[in-house]
Amino acid sequence: MTEAMTGAPKTLVLGIGNILWADEGFGVRALEAFHARFEMDQHVTVLDGGTQGLYLVQFVEACDQLLVFDAIDYGLAPGELRVIRDEAVPRFTGAKKMSLHQTGFQEVLSAADLLGRYPKRLALIGVQPQDLEAWGGPLTPPVRAALAPACEAARAVLAEWSVRCRERAEAAAPLLAHDLDDCAYERRNPALTAE
Repeated sequence: MTEAMTGAPKTLVLGIGNILWADEGFGVRALEAFHARFEMDQHVTVLDGGTQGLYLVQFVEACDQLLVFDAIDYGLAPGELRVIRDEAVPRFTGAKKMSLHQTGFQEVLSAADLLGRYPKRLALIGVQPQDLEAWGGPLTPPVRAALAPACEAARAVLAEWSVRCRERAEAAAPLLAHDLDDCAYERRNPALTAE
């Protein structure tokens, strides 16, 4: 359904990154934490974009508002968050290529623009990574510590866009299947781990 049909803009909350390369997985893990904490309205899609690159064009062109979680080399201290908006977003997703998905996502935005279906609103919640080379490694402590602030930043952006995030009363179904969710992948016991 379109915005005209529902009266509400279609919003996409997207996490991109590669969970196999330590802090490169921040976007996916932030999205997972956001999904676990917040319940969204029907016109909001929460999507693990992983490293899908141009396959994400169909989702981006279908939304009116796009919020992205990602690891971005801003040249800051590890774990620092930045919220980038609208026309500045493509510049940051392509400024310093850290992985294959970043160039792909810059191309996704360009393709949506060329198709004339670019989101009206765009925000990137990025964290400065510490380690992008630990194959199979977990998020580093400063980047893991940025997950909760990233979720709060997302809630603030969405509130500006008139999108309501409700705290979940019950546990959400896992966003990632096949034991790729954060606890199973890193074999962490959630009862013993303070987020």
